[in-house]
Amino acid sequence: TAPLPAAPVSSPGDDMALSYHLQVVNLLAAVLLLISFAMLSQRRIIGLVTLFAWQGAALVLSTGLVAWSTGQHHLYYSAALTLALKVIAMPWFFYRLVKKLDVDREVEPMINIPTTMLIGIVLVIFAFNLALPISQMSGTVTRSTLGIAMACVLLAFLMMITRRKAITQVIGFLAMENGLFFAATSASYGMPLVVEMGVALDVLVGVFVLGIFFFQIRETFDSLDLKHMEKLKER
Repeated sequence: TAPLPAAPVSSPGDDMALSYHLQVVNLLAAVLLLISFAMLSQRRIIGLVTLFAWQGAALVLSTGLVAWSTGQHHLYYSAALTLALKVIAMPWFFYRLVKKLDVDREVEPMINIPTTMLIGIVLVIFAFNLALPISQMSGTVTRSTLGIAMACVLLAFLMMITRRKAITQVIGFLAMENGLFFAATSASYGMPLVVEMGVALDVLVGVFVLGIFFFQIRETFDSLDLKHMEKLKER
């Protein structure tokens, strides 16, 4: 019988490099979580767009680092797509939209900021407990960041339901999509590239359609506060 091939042996240097990369990914995951909390407490829409761009930049860095350290080359395309859309195109579009509509200042949210932050802390604890059994079943080296990814999703959803203006709710939806992408990277090294490109195209088209929708709301109600739409009644 032919001898069995020897199993590849990783050198201590490779293990140290992988450990170093994982520490940087964990640091970037913590940055993503801090930005999510900063977005919850942000009252100015311009500041919220800036934080969204920084969140996208941290996501690009973490995705590129995971691709480099694990050899998952399709993640480079995902990182490039995120850089083009979430860091450059969408923030630029929102900056122009806020300038044209003159809606930089957010009104008082439905729940005050301190209460929102306390709810956010509870959601983070819940997300970590929810992700614990899932991360134990995952075989990726980045499974430890799954709890942070799920916390970012829940915090973005909290921002969506506690804000009144349409633009902030759309940014919350995009931030939630960032969290879902980071969760996919943590659990299974991302989704297939075709799926990611399809989702990115859908999000891009949706944002431009919503931009037109914002102009229609502003022309009709002279405000982007969604509470005015409650006054609409069927005739």
